[in-house]
Amino acid sequence: MINPPIAEREAERVARLDRYHILDTLPEQTYDDLIKIASGICGAPISMVSLIDRDRQWFKAKVGLDAAETPRDFAFCAHAIGMPEEMFIVPDAQQDPRFRDNPLVTGDPHIRFYAGAPLVTPDGHAIGTLCVIDRVPRTLQPFQIDAIKGLSRQVVALLELRRAYRDLRHHQAERDWYETQLKQYQRDLEEENVHLSRQSGTDALTGLANRHALNATLEWRIARALEGETLHMAIVDIDHFKAINDRYGHQAGDKTLVNVAMALRPGDGAERSVARIGGEEFVLLLPALDDTQALRECEKVRADVARMPNEMPVTVSIGVTAYRPSDSAVELYLRADKALYEAKREGRNRVVSSAG
Repeated sequence: MINPPIAEREAERVARLDRYHILDTLPEQTYDDLIKIASGICGAPISMVSLIDRDRQWFKAKVGLDAAETPRDFAFCAHAIGMPEEMFIVPDAQQDPRFRDNPLVTGDPHIRFYAGAPLVTPDGHAIGTLCVIDRVPRTLQPFQIDAIKGLSRQVVALLELRRAYRDLRHHQAERDWYETQLKQYQRDLEEENVHLSRQSGTDALTGLANRHALNATLEWRIARALEGETLHMAIVDIDHFKAINDRYGHQAGDKTLVNVAMALRPGDGAERSVARIGGEEFVLLLPALDDTQALRECEKVRADVARMPNEMPVTVSIGVTAYRPSDSAVELYLRADKALYEAKREGRNRVVSSAG
């Protein structure tokens, strides 16, 4: 194992990190959301925001990892910050002399693939990374690399917000300036989030396709349907989802959404396309099935959800309809939505098919 190099301006780098007062703070949803997006974009089981302190690597946010920190000498991210201007990628750690006998490779979490985008402060110091990790060798596509770099810039923007807030607490006379800066940073973050969401086509929470990706898939499926292939659309809605949030909390609600998403994912060989289009609503596209087969597929989905291991009973209502050559995408959706409404009106936890 080759220990990571120490930067020539290490004292300045650590001072920039200390300026953010972020080390050993509690988890925050904003950072957690960014690494969920990173995992979704890259299909990676592990992702994190890692900050390199004097002698340790500490995780502000993490997915797929239990440890709160590791020694700096073991940290892949400590190597990454040595090249702040570029992405640091290790396709196969077991084949890399820097890492093949690293305890994080030979033992838990058994790292094989690593990709980290340095978190670079406005004055050029790399204080950590936003990284994705897998337990098998692999590579990233160019759009995935661009997305991870964009997410790393958002982490730095959040850190700058934190620093500005702390500084301005001591300068109340500058409150108006702070509010203006905060709003501008928030607008910038929201705009880049929208861009990344559209680029990735992935729902950050569930890892399913999002509405943008669904629209692209639907357009392609309709073109196939016009050539003679059958197509059905089903809208799936979690029953009484607001009551789950109200009674058990939003964390339980998020867990329910993830569990339902897993139940909706197609099995081996299935052509079903699944997307989360907002809130507790999902859409299934079912190609190459007749009406009976499509209805049977939806009944199976409904039953799979009802059998899910969950802290509370969870059911879904489903409205399904077949594509007709005169349909636009909007007309197809509205007819499926009408069938969903009927399923709810008839008592929920059921599938209703609509032909018109």
